[in-house]
Amino acid sequence: MSQALIAALQNPALYPHPVDGFQVIETHISWVLLTGPFAYKIKKPVNFGFLDFTDLDQRRHFCGEELRLNQRLTEGLYLEVLPVTGSEEAPQLGGEGPAIEYVLKMRQFPQSQLLSAVQARGELTPAHIDALAEQIAGFHGRTPAVAVDHPLCLPRAIVAPMRQNFEQIRPLLSDAADLRQLEALEGWMEASIARLEPLLARRAANGAIRECHGDIHLGNATLLDGQVVLFDCIEFNEEFRLIDVALDVAFLAMDLEDRGLKALSRRFVSAWLERTGDYDALELLNLYKAHRALVRAKVALFSLAHQSDAVQKAATLRQYRNYANLAESYSAIPTPFLAIASGVSAVGKSHVALRLVEALGAIRVRSDVERKRLFGEQPQQTKEVGDGIYNAEASAATYQRLHQLAAQALHAGFPVVLDATYLKREQRAAAWQVAESNGAPFLILDCQAPQEVIAAWLQQRQSEGRDPSDATLQVIQAQQAGRDELSEDEQAHSRRVDTHQAASLDGLIDSIRQRLPAL
Repeated sequence: MSQALIAALQNPALYPHPVDGFQVIETHISWVLLTGPFAYKIKKPVNFGFLDFTDLDQRRHFCGEELRLNQRLTEGLYLEVLPVTGSEEAPQLGGEGPAIEYVLKMRQFPQSQLLSAVQARGELTPAHIDALAEQIAGFHGRTPAVAVDHPLCLPRAIVAPMRQNFEQIRPLLSDAADLRQLEALEGWMEASIARLEPLLARRAANGAIRECHGDIHLGNATLLDGQVVLFDCIEFNEEFRLIDVALDVAFLAMDLEDRGLKALSRRFVSAWLERTGDYDALELLNLYKAHRALVRAKVALFSLAHQSDAVQKAATLRQYRNYANLAESYSAIPTPFLAIASGVSAVGKSHVALRLVEALGAIRVRSDVERKRLFGEQPQQTKEVGDGIYNAEASAATYQRLHQLAAQALHAGFPVVLDATYLKREQRAAAWQVAESNGAPFLILDCQAPQEVIAAWLQQRQSEGRDPSDATLQVIQAQQAGRDELSEDEQAHSRRVDTHQAASLDGLIDSIRQRLPAL
């Protein structure tokens, strides 16, 4: 196949639809021919070791795989695989005779709608990130787990690409400081691998290795019909796709942080955790993010061999060092703390907790979410105070679950904010004990708001219908009547937060940063 075929395909008469014009997007492995309503993707006959498209049957196979795999995430975007018949100089789409090439037909969308372009314009919003988290979590729940006896489920196979990074990067570096940094990163990563190997094996046994996307970043997500859509997953190499779901998540988290969007990265991870309950992933997250950053760093160095211009080489080395520094940042000694956002329902605890997620990197664990993960939805006929999944036994189990997850997150080095009413002194004491057992500072966020504000917020979330809480005004009144006031000892570890006043929450963030400057 040659450029002659690409040129010959730019003929409107070949297509069974109107053509607005032609534009060719070229990457190192494919050409994408844009026609206006549809795009046609053609794989290059190349072999890079990690992929081999040199054989026509292989290109046909991987076109089919790309169609199959991406249809898991999209609807109406990836359409069909078509043979190209005739000759390179006079091709036909789907004509008679033997195929000389295969194309993947897709619905075309404006490149300006890619989330990478949206972000570059400063228009990426938390709503986009929440939609991505929801889509990815749902996808990870649906995509099949890899059989436990599959070679890629072995811990040594999971970490082999991490070790390969160092083998491939080291010969490309000459600066002594770069080599010292790489050696330190390799030492940290090997120590992390040794410590986490039992967790890697356990996750593989529990189905965490799945047929994932493999390449989640803002450049592979777009807005389509007003919805965030993830596309262009890895089809050409199983080793890149049959991975821990947490490694899929780590790629987007790293990509956001590389773009300076640390708050959105934290929001994304927290939202994915809430939707999946996969808090085991926390202990692996920094290792996986460092690996993803080093892959990007390695790819940057690979281009050095083809560059002769000194300015271009300096820019490439700068790009490498940015990614290497990002990888190094994930090895920093953590500064965890445990906070509980305490107060009646609809007082604004979840908003307070989310601010701590975005500003301080805390992991938010919500009682409303974990209660329903344990017991399912509240039956419609049991909405009275203390009934159904809100009885004393269920509530005790829910708080126990919150404290287990808090201990797990603290052990992994993350700050934690528990979003629950914590109206009873024994509930707060149990959380305090978790903090003390893990050597972490403890803080009670005493969330307050006027009654009319609480009522308005309750009405708003009930009308939106997206909040996991089942609380009614009657429930809130009962909570207010039955709340244990903070003891003198608790007051010494508490901070009042007037949730309806932005300055109060900003002051809280500043005070925590002053106490824990590493945040």
